Parts: sequence; structure tokens; C-alpha cells
Amino acid sequence: MKALYRKYRPLKLGDVVGQDQITLALENSLKSGKISHSYIFTGPRGTGKTSIARIFAHEINNFPYTLEDSYLDIIEIDAASNTGVDNIRDLREKALIAPTKGKYKVYIIDEVHMLSKSAFNALLKTLEEPPEHVVFILATTDLEKVPVTITSRSQVHLFRLADPALMFSHLKNICDQEKINISDPALKVIVRRGGGSFRDSLSLLDQISSLAEQGSEISEKLVSDCLGLPLDGTIEEILSAYKNSDTSTVSSLLKDLFSQGLKPELIAESILEKLVSFSNPADLIIFSPLLEKLPSVSAPFPDAKLLLALVATTPLSSTPRISGGDHEGAMKEAIVGREAFSSELVTNHDNFDNISPSSSSSRRPEVLGDRERDRVKSCENYSACRNCSEEKANRPGISTISPAIKNQLSSCKIIEKNGLIHVYPMRKITKTILEKPLNHEILKGYFEKEFIIHSPDELEKDPKLSKISDIMGNIQEVNENGGIPF
Repeated sequence: MKALYRKYRPLKLGDVVGQDQITLALENSLKSGKISHSYIFTGPRGTGKTSIARIFAHEINNFPYTLEDSYLDIIEIDAASNTGVDNIRDLREKALIAPTKGKYKVYIIDEVHMLSKSAFNALLKTLEEPPEHVVFILATTDLEKVPVTITSRSQVHLFRLADPALMFSHLKNICDQEKINISDPALKVIVRRGGGSFRDSLSLLDQISSLAEQGSEISEKLVSDCLGLPLDGTIEEILSAYKNSDTSTVSSLLKDLFSQGLKPELIAESILEKLVSFSNPADLIIFSPLLEKLPSVSAPFPDAKLLLALVATTPLSSTPRISGGDHEGAMKEAIVGREAFSSELVTNHDNFDNISPSSSSSRRPEVLGDRERDRVKSCENYSACRNCSEEKANRPGISTISPAIKNQLSSCKIIEKNGLIHVYPMRKITKTILEKPLNHEILKGYFEKEFIIHSPDELEKDPKLSKISDIMGNIQEVNENGGIPF
């Protein structure tokens, strides 16, 4: 019994599915009798390059085409096995001999990009001065490796991967003819795994059809198990948990998939396929860290890389949803959440010196409101006080900022004076980053007050230290890393 991809290989240009732009051009050439001496068929594997080359070779000679036929005037050459210049020289000599039966002697050279440089030069000589009875059809998956001197002397036809809907319809029709009982979700998995390649998709369908029990329906689970893929529902659960920053659920789902023997690389690939299909700009922004990390899931330790990509990059569960076409606003909302930033800003309130250094030294700065500043005056250990901490956590109106901006703020001294926030960066690059328009807008929502970003040289110093510095010639105190210590 023939494999499905051979059984359903087209025998006429009219039978070809999914390459209408090419078959139409070739049919018009046949009708007008304008046959070029050289064609290049390029595109991904399994899209019909060789099949159409064979059909066209037969039709220009009016030969009937069957898969088993053989004509002396149609010569197929595998360039991957015949890469040398001697092979092409032999071809050139034989090309001079007139065809035995048909009007043209047709050379189909598959994977032509595999030819050596000297072989290409030898082929170029024939393309520059081709015999009238010779037609070359060059097929390749990598057009960039074919010299421009060859492509410029050929008609180039670009083959495309099949649209998923078209592939689904094509496979559904074949299943009906072959009486293969398969569910639509299962067939969609095959379409997705086939990646737009007719040959790959039919090979997968052939493989799956032999596993089902007589008369029973092929389910999505059977296809996923056979191909070593996670179910669509599981992938959606992982993405939903990721979106809600539910790391425990993400870890649990991954553990289940690993225990089933699924490879991390295939899980990452399935997640990427799902993400690429999203059309909502808000979702694309939220999942952008995953799009960046998942392609690197490979050996060694692919399971650890996958877990890290899904857990370490989770967005805040309270990130607001974005609607409408305001893309700039969408970007802001994806970066800015609405929870309290759990860090403590340096302020110049009256009782600041009484705050315990041990409890606040490891905390980042946080702006204090008027009511909280009043509490500071009556609470000598504000930063360590549980009641005060709870009040801060519940305080509305403070925006959570992205880790990148948090990192920049952590290296700044931030002081509030008379209702105005003063930000003193330690480095010029920090000032530059914080003053970017988008970051500046984010900080507005974060501080909820007017603020000024100063230059590093404007950083306020301890009066006592300043006097000592003046006496000693304006020396500057630095920390162990060579930076300003506050």
C-alpha cells in the first residue's frame, strides 16, 4: 500500500493545492508556448517543488505522467550527491544531445544550493548559452545560497507553506476518501505539527491512522500522545496561570507534563505556537518575556530553562487589561500595575533619624503620604512596625513599576521637600533612562506628586561630610565599588 503522501501526489497542475500563483503562471506559459530555459522553484520543504517540477517537465513534452514512469528526456539530479564540477561538466556534454522523443530535454536539479562554487560556475556557462532544446528546473530550500548570476538568468517561483485552513480542508477530504475516523481537534493538531508542509502533514496522518483501533475515532489525546505533544487545553492552562502569576500552578502543570515523558523542547515549541497565534496587542505585550526566553529552551538542562522562563518572567497578576487601539497606553498599562511597591523611599520627615537602620537598610525607598508621615513621628520603628507596614500595603494609588525601573530607582537617593519629590541618580545613565518619555510617564503614576530628576553632581551630601570635604580639597567619598555611598 502506498504512503498517503505518494498516493495523493498531484499528477496535473490543476490538482496542485495551495500554490495557485505558481500553477497559474506555468499554465499560461504552456498555453502561450513561451517556455523559459531555466526555472528556480524555491520554498520550504514539502510544499510541492519537486512534484510541480515533474508535472511541468511532462506537460511541456506532452508526456503522460504517472509516478512510476521514466523518460530519457527528463533527467532528475540530486545536487546533494552530485556537488562537484565534474558532474556538471558531464551534464553539459549530455545536454548538447538532442531529446529522443519529446521537444525538450528537461533537467530537474534538486537541492541545487548544495552545488560547489566551481560547479555553479560550470552550470552558469550553460545558462548563458543554453541549447534551444534544454530546460533547467532548479529546486532549492535555500535560495540565498544560489549565486545571483544563476537566479538572474532564471524565472524564480516562490513556494509558500499551506494556510492552516486550507491544509485542514485538504486533510479532511483525504480522511473522507480513506475512511479515516478522526476528530476535528485531532486533525488540527496534525495540521499544526505539519507546519504547512503537505508531505509532512500527510506523513503524520498516515502514521496516526495506523494506531487507531478498527472503527474507533482518533482523538486529540491519541494524536498528542503519539507525537509527544501536550494537549491544547494544558497549554492554555499554563498560559492562563502565567498570566495570573500563579507560579505554583505553572510548576505543577510542567511537572505533570515531564512525568508523561514530554520533552521540554516540544512543550516550549507548543507554547510558542500558541503565542504566535495571538492577535491581541495586550496579550502580546504581557507574554513578550516568554517569546524572548522560550526559543533558548534546549540542551543542556532544557527542563530547568523552561521552568525558569515560565516562572521567572511571570507578570503581576493585577496588571490591568488593555482594550481599544491605544498602543502607547497599552504599553504603559502592561508595565505599570496597581499594587504597592514594597520598598521605602528616603524622606526628610522630622523623625527619620529614629528609624532603625537594621530594619530599613535592605529596603528600597517608598514615598510616604501625609498620614503615614504623621505616624512616623509617633512610631520610632516605622519600617519594622507591622501595623504601619499593613497600612502602607493597603494604601491606594501607588503603582507597581517594572523591575528595570525599580533597579534604576534603587540606585537613587530620593527626598521629598515641601510636597516635591527630588530624585538624585548616582550615574548619568540612570538619569537618561528615567527621563525617557515612557519611563517619565510611569514615574508620574508611581510618585503621584511632582518630581525632579537631578544630575548626579547635584546629589545632596551630609553637611558634616561636606565641611570635611571642603577642608580636604573637595574630595568625594566613594563606596567599595567606586560609587557614591548614598
